[in-house]
Amino acid sequence: MHPLLVLGISVAFVVVLVMRLKINAFLAMIAAAILVGLMSSEVPLGEVVSETARTFGAVAGNIGIVIALAAIIGQCLMESGAADRIVRRFVSLLGPRYSSLSLLISGFVLSIPVFFDTVFYLLIPLARAMRVRTGRNYLLFVMAICAGGTVTHCLVPPTPGPLAIAATMGIDLGTMILVGIVIGIPTSTAGWLFARHMDRKLHIEFRETPGLSMQELEVLAARHEKDLPGFWLSITPILLPVALISSHTIARAVDRQSFAASLTGFIGNPNFALLISAAVAIYTLGRQKHYEIRQLSTSMEGALSSGGLIILITSAGGAYGGMLVRAGVGESLQQVAHAAGIPLIVMAFLMSALMRIAQGSSTVAMITTASIVTPTLQIAHLPYHPVYVAVAIASGALIGSWMNDSGFWVYKQMAGFTELEALKTWTPLVTLLGIVAFLAALAGSLIIPLR
Repeated sequence: MHPLLVLGISVAFVVVLVMRLKINAFLAMIAAAILVGLMSSEVPLGEVVSETARTFGAVAGNIGIVIALAAIIGQCLMESGAADRIVRRFVSLLGPRYSSLSLLISGFVLSIPVFFDTVFYLLIPLARAMRVRTGRNYLLFVMAICAGGTVTHCLVPPTPGPLAIAATMGIDLGTMILVGIVIGIPTSTAGWLFARHMDRKLHIEFRETPGLSMQELEVLAARHEKDLPGFWLSITPILLPVALISSHTIARAVDRQSFAASLTGFIGNPNFALLISAAVAIYTLGRQKHYEIRQLSTSMEGALSSGGLIILITSAGGAYGGMLVRAGVGESLQQVAHAAGIPLIVMAFLMSALMRIAQGSSTVAMITTASIVTPTLQIAHLPYHPVYVAVAIASGALIGSWMNDSGFWVYKQMAGFTELEALKTWTPLVTLLGIVAFLAALAGSLIIPLR
């Protein structure tokens, strides 16, 4: 069977399993990997399952520890009150006039190690409390959180999507973090400006949200300062791994053979950097809550349970990609793109966007597209760094979120919006963010190729 037909059938297979049959993404990806092997004449029948398992294990080895540690860091930031402290510091620094900008920055920073859904749960009470105090700008506050949080969730590791892209495409994690943050800043700013425009244009009623009374929200937002950890201790688990991982990228760029490159190769290894960061986060939680070892262990178990599922899904996506490589999909896509004159970076963006619109999950869209594009990347001679292709994939995964995306429903329910209000605000916002991020990546590939 032709490799592109194998690709089309397998992508449709994943979409049907995830969207229509509501099959868990891990099972859908593993099943798709096996299906690719069965359809392709390039993979011997006896090697289909063993090759799937081998590639699954290779991807899990690359990203498993990092995702597990990131889950622990996120849990500790939330439970200790460190995340709350970070938000309050930004609000106090910028003042009431720029409350929406403080929520934007808080969402941007917190969504680097914490999943967007969790960050939104944390920040929406503050947005509602600000609306109660000011009597206006509620839509601006809500959209500002999303403009900050969704960008780093999709562009900056160690969240699973961009982490999986970097691992699949063999991109240095420090480079992915730095470029993701640099592109994320103007992207979030554009989202904030759009939020200001929509807040002036639309009048959306401020409503009570089901299951979350205003009294409960105000208690959460009114926690006394003494009940929260210090700002620098709170933000260290976020800044430390970024600094350590980036140090190796910089040292290696200066001189790969130097002692500094060797040293940062150890301390800047993502697994070690996240391990140190997790230790700081656990210490902060234990100190703030006066937890004993047993209580800390209980908190970690919950974090590892959620992180474990992400590891399984991500690794299964890698197995699917490995089978596509064996099936010769990369070479076929390269030939088609070359014949049509479509640059790889554009193809990656469009493919990711179509996957996101079709099945809803940005993470699944990123994992699947990276798996499809990587074989082409390996034989293409790009005049720019492949990190720009990675960012294009992540940008596409922001496009067109609607009712098949869990983030859409979290936004709608927690903000107290109707479906139509969410479609008018959330969907155009994340689409704008994806387009701006892609254009920034495209401009970067032309102006600063990093080669």
